[in-house]
Amino acid sequence: MNKRALRADILLLLTACIWGFGFVAQRSGMQYIGPFAFNGIRFILGSLSLLPLIFYRKKQNRKRSSPKRIILYSLTAGSCLFIAVSLQQLGLIFTTAGNAGFITGLYVVLVPAAGIFLGRKTGIPTWLGAAFALAGLYFLSAAGHLDKINPGDIVIAVSALFWTAHVLIIDALVQKIDPIVLSSGQFACCGLFALAAAFILEPLVGVWADTLIPQSVPGGLLDWQSLPEIIAAGKNSILMTIPAMDILIPILYGGLGSVGIAYTLQATAQRDAPPAHATIIMSLEGCFAAAGGALLLHEHLSSWTILGFILMLGGMLITQWDVIAKPHETIHQ
Repeated sequence: MNKRALRADILLLLTACIWGFGFVAQRSGMQYIGPFAFNGIRFILGSLSLLPLIFYRKKQNRKRSSPKRIILYSLTAGSCLFIAVSLQQLGLIFTTAGNAGFITGLYVVLVPAAGIFLGRKTGIPTWLGAAFALAGLYFLSAAGHLDKINPGDIVIAVSALFWTAHVLIIDALVQKIDPIVLSSGQFACCGLFALAAAFILEPLVGVWADTLIPQSVPGGLLDWQSLPEIIAAGKNSILMTIPAMDILIPILYGGLGSVGIAYTLQATAQRDAPPAHATIIMSLEGCFAAAGGALLLHEHLSSWTILGFILMLGGMLITQWDVIAKPHETIHQ
């Protein structure tokens, strides 16, 4: 392996680590503000963090797109992204960061499966990987008991469908527009949609979650005030009683880390990383989410949960077997 490929692998590993621990930030952030407000702030912050890179790339004589195209594509991708992250954030009210990380990774299996509807060939590894992933989801969520499926896991599994659609949308749009410009635009749209939802829907989220299955909501995750309540309370808001860093760290990590820094690292690394390396390393995102949840949030990892993790990770890798097994993808010194 040459030095450029090794450097790319290290950057991808760091990206997977940042994204995995991002689930910890997403979950801990909801102890203080609602899910839509949290997403709104972090995605707008992430969008702004990409602006310096966009200006730098313009100076490198990159191909520019028309403002109309940028707005249209940003709205298209941002709308799908908003649905995906909203469902993911709502699911995190009920489930663990580790579960969320692995279940979100279902898009690795679903993307090649969705290729059937796009006229693409789908081989045996895709179906075998899907079977492993579904088995893993069962053990992960139900812990061996069908009547105990976690509602949050189901919500996040649904979000994986929208992550799949988002991947396919991005795959089509990046052929026509600078990917960094598209990312910043879609993050801005997603953030604005989330802030709007914070005003309209967030007051109902706590009532909905507490009514659905009260005993499945961990303590602290429904203690936040909705964005309209925070604004109305002003200096009397519950946020005024919480140390500033306890609020800022999850938001800054979710916005600058998971969105701005991690995306830039991924975009840089994948220019030099063999597809097989990228597939394997990025599949580790769920492992980092599970480790972060256990270390920082003290989430319990039962034997059933660990079995589910192993099966889901195996399913993701099996699905990508055609890429991993290509001998010409190996880079030599």
